[in-house]
Amino acid sequence: MTQRAATTLAKVPEVTLTFWILKILATTLGETGGDAVSMTFNVGYLWSSVIFVAIFATAVLVQIRAHTLHPYLYWAVIVATTTAGTTMADFADRSLGIGYLGGSAILFALLMASLAVWYFTAGSVAVESVATPKIEAFYWATILFSQTLGTALGDWTADSAGLGFERGAIVFAAALAIVAALYFFTRISRTGLFWAAFILTRPLGATVGDLLDKPHAHGGFALSRIAASAVIAGLIVVGVALFPQRAERVRVVAANQ
Repeated sequence: MTQRAATTLAKVPEVTLTFWILKILATTLGETGGDAVSMTFNVGYLWSSVIFVAIFATAVLVQIRAHTLHPYLYWAVIVATTTAGTTMADFADRSLGIGYLGGSAILFALLMASLAVWYFTAGSVAVESVATPKIEAFYWATILFSQTLGTALGDWTADSAGLGFERGAIVFAAALAIVAALYFFTRISRTGLFWAAFILTRPLGATVGDLLDKPHAHGGFALSRIAASAVIAGLIVVGVALFPQRAERVRVVAANQ
């Protein structure tokens, strides 16, 4: 019996600089968009969470049922995870009174549990393996936990730790720069570095989003949440249109008789 290697296409975009730029924009949109619904429209954290979780569930089912990567659909699901993550974290931290640190600890545990179950089920948590509905379900569950964690962590850094939105954004940008340096100058696991960067982009987007729309008295620029969300959404659409998203390639080993 011999083996031959073949490649197929994953259901996720190739991880490039464009991917990370769009990811940061999407996380920022999640913060401003989530705040627009829960605060500006006064829907509240609970019902906003119900709305955004329903949107996420619908979008992710369409994404999983798709046979190939559709960039606009993929990024729509990412935005859905960020908006749902924003309102769910705010509901847990503020309405339930768990607090930013407690919420971050619980969500970190859920995220690690999601990655662990994924790894022990599939043998890998690499994004290059996201080519089947089962693996894609793990992928999106992990992303939802990471987005929610990022909101709580960003709020804890800006508020509880007293850094404010500007310095909080600088801290997370610096952390991302360190991850990038480790990627280029070390042999540390690329999969581990990917998830570290993916998680860190969320609190970066959360602090930038809060910086844009929070009142001057709270250290923000007091921009319209609706206007800011519309501009960021437009940038994402333009980014996807101008920079085509290619699907990651998955290496498959097949046996020949």
